[in-house]
Amino acid sequence: MFLGHGEIVSQRGREKNDIERYYAESMVPGDLAKGLPVIVLVDSGTASASEIVAGALQDHHRGLVMGVRSFGKGSVQTILPMGQRAALRLTTARYFTPSGHSVQEGGIKPDLLVPQISDPDYKDRTVIREADLRKHLINAEKVDDATLEDDARTDPRFAQTAEQLKKQGIEDFQLHYALQTIARSGGKPQVAVKGR
Repeated sequence: MFLGHGEIVSQRGREKNDIERYYAESMVPGDLAKGLPVIVLVDSGTASASEIVAGALQDHHRGLVMGVRSFGKGSVQTILPMGQRAALRLTTARYFTPSGHSVQEGGIKPDLLVPQISDPDYKDRTVIREADLRKHLINAEKVDDATLEDDARTDPRFAQTAEQLKKQGIEDFQLHYALQTIARSGGKPQVAVKGR
């Protein structure tokens, strides 16, 4: 819907030549948003298909990805029937963004880190991602995100409390921040959708 052409995602199996690529197919030239600014909001609940959308828009520079790192579910499962009452779910491939980044385990890293400070418990809430699950599929790229995510300085833009935001009428800080960003860029705020 937002890409008129180009690769959206590739699916790669165990063998080097076992690659399937999926491309944007548009009935009309360009995208349905007609070039308007697009911001994709992601968080640890953004997984699988929504990570593919975010990664494709990010890699094609069609949208700004904003929020916090996504879940990291980049594996493809095939269900194999094993009789009338049983089946085996087998991981058969991994998803990769158009630039070749594996979504598995590392997820999609936002272009602009914006925490959901309107949630009163956002600092203390337990966050679970693919990498936290027992026996998860390891990312072949072996990316260490600890350095990227370790930021000792507090950003003054994100220092308000949920209560202070609520008094200002802001119930969803990430969405509010995204709409402000679009307005600052000269674009007209359109419908904004969270990729979760």
